Amino acid sequence: MKLHTLKPAKGSTKTRKRVGRGQGSGYGGTCGKGDKGQKSRSGYKYRPWFEGGQMPLQRRVPKFGFKNPFRVEYNVVNLDSLQNFATKYPGEEINHQFLVDHGIISNTKKLVKVLGRGELNSAVTVRVNKFSKSAKAAIENAGGSAIEI
Repeated sequence: MKLHTLKPAKGSTKTRKRVGRGQGSGYGGTCGKGDKGQKSRSGYKYRPWFEGGQMPLQRRVPKFGFKNPFRVEYNVVNLDSLQNFATKYPGEEINHQFLVDHGIISNTKKLVKVLGRGELNSAVTVRVNKFSKSAKAAIENAGGSAIEI
């Protein structure tokens, strides 16, 4: 094997398109750009939102709405879910890590709020970010404790 005999693997390279080298090449004359117009000229730049001078879509459609940058979003867990956990895992504290481990929320950084849908009959210790009034009352009436962190 010598340097002058080295070649790339078969099929790994393509021959480049030689435009403007006569009609026999298939890319002579207009060089594959079609006839006339802005796109056939040198220096043409395509902007994805440009519509040929027509009023573009993002200017035709009216602006509306408002996104509050200070909004706090909670992952919601209801009392009926807590009851299921209380029967399956008695005596275990329900917190962020517990909810992540059992697939209720996706990560521990998100805030969690317990809401009052369903009934709770077992005493459960719940340690999350927020409780609705009805959920807190139901947990404490069942003999458990609702701890806000």
